[in-house]
Amino acid sequence: MVATNNTNYDRQSELKAFDDTKEGVKGLVDAGITEVPRIFHQPPDKYIMNRNFDSEATQFSIPLIDLEGLEFDSPTKRNEIVAKVGEASETWGFFQISNHGIPVGVLEEMKDSVRGFFEQDTQVKKQFYNRDPLKPVGYNSNFDLYRSPATNWRDTFRCYMAPNPAKPEDMPEVFRDILIEYSKQVMKIGEVVV
Repeated sequence: MVATNNTNYDRQSELKAFDDTKEGVKGLVDAGITEVPRIFHQPPDKYIMNRNFDSEATQFSIPLIDLEGLEFDSPTKRNEIVAKVGEASETWGFFQISNHGIPVGVLEEMKDSVRGFFEQDTQVKKQFYNRDPLKPVGYNSNFDLYRSPATNWRDTFRCYMAPNPAKPEDMPEVFRDILIEYSKQVMKIGEVVV
């Protein structure tokens, strides 16, 4: 979607109107919109047109760290993994982990429960709507809504689980229990690799 030039366009007013609904992108979809609102149109300079890229130069691979064998308390294996984590963090800033030990059932339940949150009635989700990044629990559309040149077509939920986790009673009921369990599993990995 490409933004058009219109001197009557008041982006800030449209952003505020969208934000004030506290319904997010899902609210637009549920309302049956037939046209994507202008706040979601990407500026033309965001598109790269007619450029030839060397396919070899544009190929990259996110570091993958395999934790297989770590459960046998091998100091050598642990040191090797810690070194890989350090290198990937320093070089890339992130990495993937395989054989992490989080049960597939926990992963699937977490995904299903998060989807369940976003599919809830709007009035339930509105209880969690805020733009305060210091609050441990929050739901909104685009954390950078008022600063970004174009709004992304997404809704976001955040819940800080470390170092000072949100209180269980402040978490959405739809995924409270699995979020706590998932966080315990992730923290176990963190204790091993850091």
